[in-house]
Amino acid sequence: MPTTETIEQVKQRIEEVDPQEASEELAGDGVALIDTREAIEHREAHIEGGQLLPPTQVADGIEELVPDHSQRVLLYCASGNRSARAADELRELGYDNVASVAGGIKAWEAAGLPVIAPEGMSAEQRMRYSRHTLLPEVGTEGQLKLLNAKVLLLGAGGLGSPTALYLAAAGIGTLGIVDDDIVDESNLQRQVIHNTARVGQPKTESAKKAIEELNPDVNVVEHRTRLDASNIIGIIKDYDIVVDGADNFPTRYLLNDASVRLRKPVVSASILAFDGQISTFVPFEGPCYRCLYPTPPPPELAPSCGAAGVLGVMAGVMGLLQANEVIKLSADIGEPLVGRLLLYDSLGTRFTELKVRRDSECPICGPDAPEIPEAEMGKFPDYEAFCAG
Repeated sequence: MPTTETIEQVKQRIEEVDPQEASEELAGDGVALIDTREAIEHREAHIEGGQLLPPTQVADGIEELVPDHSQRVLLYCASGNRSARAADELRELGYDNVASVAGGIKAWEAAGLPVIAPEGMSAEQRMRYSRHTLLPEVGTEGQLKLLNAKVLLLGAGGLGSPTALYLAAAGIGTLGIVDDDIVDESNLQRQVIHNTARVGQPKTESAKKAIEELNPDVNVVEHRTRLDASNIIGIIKDYDIVVDGADNFPTRYLLNDASVRLRKPVVSASILAFDGQISTFVPFEGPCYRCLYPTPPPPELAPSCGAAGVLGVMAGVMGLLQANEVIKLSADIGEPLVGRLLLYDSLGTRFTELKVRRDSECPICGPDAPEIPEAEMGKFPDYEAFCAG
């Protein structure tokens, strides 16, 4: 069979049956059903009674499964293309009663016919997240963890925008967004979750619209307020992970101290001009933000993006790295950036990794740090004064 043949040419030589016809045939006797996908696809969802025979094993394995060349054989795959080529291959091997299920298991499910699949995901979700579940490291179990995860985004700005979009696309079940700002034209150079039509809208509202249009699976919770000492415990306590996209040091120190008290992991990143940095802080498993920065730098060494400028794409690079960290933590895969500070230089396209260790004298996570009684959990020092001093 010429390798340059199109799938349309192949299908002209074989028999195809639609899913309903295939289902009626399988209800009778003497029909062999062969799944011509890969093993991991079969585990995610398959038609009852089907025997797995991956495409590369069709020629060598069919005799064992179907020794009678005159027996009726139905083949299926994801969309009907691999099974069509397999049917053509069996035809050349002398099997004269073979058909491919048109449209594959996708069309089968679309017709409302039953499949065997792990519980917890709908047919639409299995389709949407199929490129995740095909990864052995993620699989259905990992995707279900993502769907059940609750992640809080501190800010819907430069870092929060790409992070939110990719976490929504990944199927994070609940995304909380804290921001009290409105969309401004100067935001649109880097805050890609917003658009020109939404200038003047609250950023949480604009972000929620974009996320819901991207993935209706995601529950978006708006916290249209500024995070401060009076509300931080109440806001972050119900989330699994916090994504730090703050643009000022008082908020970063407040978030660090609150997250350590509540033992909430924080994925923290920052950008300025052409440089970015990111680390993941998991309380008592690695250093906290204060271990890395015991005191804030002087203002002249850390101007805001509004004062010094920032390359728009920097927000995308660092925000996507934050999303990657959240997915690893949520699905419990890979090696998060715990105890590591990753620096990115966009002008040179260089990454540099630095080791960060817990500070034995850290007043927040060190062994001598005082225990905070539950009644005192929401009381914090004056971070504005701390950072100013």
